[in-house]
Amino acid sequence: MVTAVITPAVLARGSGIGPYFAVTTGARPVGGGFRPLAELYGDSDVLAECLRVVSGRLGTDQPRVAASTLHLGTASRLWSIALACAALTGRVPDLGPDRLWWRLPASGPLDLWLPDPREVDQEPLPALHHTVAVQNLAPWAEAVRRVSGVSPHTLGGNAASALIGAHRVLLAREPHAPYAAVPLVRGLLDRPPLAGTGTCRTTTPDGPLAFRRRNCCLYYRVPGAGTCGDCVLNPKEKTS
Repeated sequence: MVTAVITPAVLARGSGIGPYFAVTTGARPVGGGFRPLAELYGDSDVLAECLRVVSGRLGTDQPRVAASTLHLGTASRLWSIALACAALTGRVPDLGPDRLWWRLPASGPLDLWLPDPREVDQEPLPALHHTVAVQNLAPWAEAVRRVSGVSPHTLGGNAASALIGAHRVLLAREPHAPYAAVPLVRGLLDRPPLAGTGTCRTTTPDGPLAFRRRNCCLYYRVPGAGTCGDCVLNPKEKTS
């Protein structure tokens, strides 16, 4: 029997990279309030209430801005957890929305809880695409579009931007991870829903990719906010 490598210890190491990489495993966390992620995707009332809270925190009365911000942050959480495991172990955790639970904390990105970690039985690239893009980002984008009317082009750009952000933090915090992340990111950018969402280039032989998306996540409309590093509204020379 093959020994699983996606263990709570691996996920805990990934959680130490940063808040978007954090996931709780095992027994139900203190404080409760967790719901299956599938419920956030499938119940428009649950998502609408979540967006109402996010709008209040952002100080915006524009539902599309809050929806795009929540979509981008959640995509970042999913890519970060999965990509970190791939870089640390060469394997990818099963993040199916019927297995992963969420709650909205007082601040910051969604809290995520994976009670019983297991692996996707595929090589890293197809596994990442399956468990993040197919199982999560497709229904997540549809749910956000249905409730808020955010453009599919914006949501596709968010998904790509989230991946780019995750790999940049991963390379900075785990520069000596045993498995290369950049080839995986390039492969994912060539597949739907990320294909065609922007342009990327190599900055240095071993460094992160620079990315420029073809649309805007709308975050600049939040009071006091500016544009993101990869925004199409930025001058080209300032694109990260």
